[in-house]
Amino acid sequence: MKAFLGFVRKETLHLLRDRQTLAILIMLPVVQVLIFGFAVRTDVREIAIAIVDPTPDVATRELRERIAASDRFHVVSVAPSDRELELEFRRGAVRQALVLPRDVERRIGRGDSLPVQLVTDGSDPNTGGIMQGYAGAIVERWYRDRVPPGGGLRIEPQVRMRYNPTLESAHLFVPGLIAFVLTIISALMTAISISREKESGTMEMLLVSPIRPRAIVVGKVIPYIVLGFLSVLLVLLVARTVFGVPLRGSLVLLLAECGLYIVTALSLGIVISTVAPNQRTAMIAALAGLMMPTLLLSGFIFPIDSLPRVLQWISNIVPARWFLVIVRGIMLKDAGLATLWQETLILTGMTMLLLARGSRGLAIRLG
Repeated sequence: MKAFLGFVRKETLHLLRDRQTLAILIMLPVVQVLIFGFAVRTDVREIAIAIVDPTPDVATRELRERIAASDRFHVVSVAPSDRELELEFRRGAVRQALVLPRDVERRIGRGDSLPVQLVTDGSDPNTGGIMQGYAGAIVERWYRDRVPPGGGLRIEPQVRMRYNPTLESAHLFVPGLIAFVLTIISALMTAISISREKESGTMEMLLVSPIRPRAIVVGKVIPYIVLGFLSVLLVLLVARTVFGVPLRGSLVLLLAECGLYIVTALSLGIVISTVAPNQRTAMIAALAGLMMPTLLLSGFIFPIDSLPRVLQWISNIVPARWFLVIVRGIMLKDAGLATLWQETLILTGMTMLLLARGSRGLAIRLG
């Protein structure tokens, strides 16, 4: 019993001396509760919607004002034709569009049918259904207020779900799994591997060799790059053959973007390994700093539009957010580099900064 109590005392003192790990363990539950509490929401707000109004009049202006006044929608544009809708949907600039017919006021006066088209981005099936319900409710209320009881006007709503007409949930989650898998393999495993070798002292043995520190870094990450590409190919194969997820865009572009994200995740792992004093701290920091943001703040599970404004700002520094836009754009929307150049540029900038910081920090530690 005495030996056991002495062992417990030794482990407790060891944990208390490891201040970084202790601070992470204390703050991690608080951070998890705050992020989960704000991120886990089923309602959707600030939906980017475009309105196509060929002949603006009193009736259509009233409908547009009702949509703009709702806290559920954010009117991005009002255009006379649907010519730019395809590009806006591919870019992610809009998530829904309301296409009105011509001469709405005149149709109401004559009691003609009123074909109203609601076009929704269905790449996120749950959110798409919610958005469809919000917009449909506003149009229905506007219709009841404009047409007297027993009036002859008939509203004919036409619903279109773009990119995922069958509302398959696999079309949302399977592309997101690519980011999740690459984060585990590239970032988490790299951080743990390098920290383990530093902790065991094997990394210092490389100092007597003629290999430069930066070459050591490259040599450490090359196996994970190969493993990351292999994982991407396997995920794409399973997604296509088992779940029927389409690949509408360029496979070459998708693999190139995946390669970019692999380097980004590896850089994150290297940065964590340079800061963490031991393997345990590196593992906890990687789990708290990478896994949770990838799941909750990237749009993988919950739409970013539904997050509080503060978390939306924080999500901008999460690389997985921009990578998910790229993957879903290529796989589901047939988007090319001309559409995804902004996300690619942001991810490239993050990669260069992280790679420079990680390589420099590890070279200093090795030196």
